[in-house]
Amino acid sequence: MPAEFLAVALDAARAAADVVRRHYQSNVAVTLKADRSPVTVADVEAERVIRGILSQRFPGHGFYGEETGANALDAEYLWLVDPIDGTKAYVRGYPMFSTQIALMHRGRLIVGVSSAPAYGELAWGGVGLGAWLDDRRIEVSDVRTIEDAALSTGNLKTLATGPRWPAFGRLVGRLNRIRGYGDFLHYHLLAEGCIDAVVESDVNILDVAACAVIVEAAGGRFTDLDGRPLTLETTSVLATNGRLHDLVLEAIHAGE
Repeated sequence: MPAEFLAVALDAARAAADVVRRHYQSNVAVTLKADRSPVTVADVEAERVIRGILSQRFPGHGFYGEETGANALDAEYLWLVDPIDGTKAYVRGYPMFSTQIALMHRGRLIVGVSSAPAYGELAWGGVGLGAWLDDRRIEVSDVRTIEDAALSTGNLKTLATGPRWPAFGRLVGRLNRIRGYGDFLHYHLLAEGCIDAVVESDVNILDVAACAVIVEAAGGRFTDLDGRPLTLETTSVLATNGRLHDLVLEAIHAGE
C-alpha cells in the first residue's frame, strides 16, 4: 500500500516542480501572511496542483497544506504538504527550497517525498520501501560517537534563548564538525550518510514530515528535541543516524 501512495506523491511533486520552475527567478510578487512569512503565486499554484492530484486519486484522505488550509485532519490518511519550503530563498533566487509531501496514517508518517527542483535533487522514502535519492538507494552513516560526528543545524532561535543553550554549546565543542546546511539539504545529507545528525528548534511539521520518513527509511531516527515522536504539533527536531540519537539527546539535556 505505501508503494501506491508513494507513486502518486511523486507524480504530484513532479507536477509541482513544473510550477515552481516556471515562476523561479521571474521577479514574482511577494505577499506577507498574518505571521509575516512570505507567500507567492508559485506557492499557492503548486499546492493547488498537488492537492488536485491527491484528492482526485484519494478522495477520502485528509489534507493539511501550508497555503490552502486543512480538511479532515482526523481522517485515517492525512497528506501533509508544503509546496515551497524555503519561500524566502525562492524569492531571493537561490536554490535552497523544496516541495515537501508526506502521508500520515493514523498518526504515523508512512510516505515522504522531498523535491528540490532548482537544487537538482528528488528524495523519497516509505515504510518498507527504503529511501532513495535520484534513483539511488541511500542509507545513513555508521558513525557511533559524538567526537566523530558531523552535525548540521537549522533555525535555533528558541534553543539559543532557552536553558539548553549551554549544554548545546558543550555538545558543539565535542563534535568533529558542525555546519548549518539547513532546510531540506541537511536531511538529504543525513539520509545518504554524508552527515550524522541534525538539530532544529523552530520548525513546523509541514517543513519536516516528508524528510522524517526519508531519514527513517534510510535507517535513521527522527524525533523532537525531547525524544518524542512527531505529531502535527511538533516544533523541534533531533534527527540522527540512529546510533547517535540517545547520545546527542543526553548531551542536549545535560544539566537539567
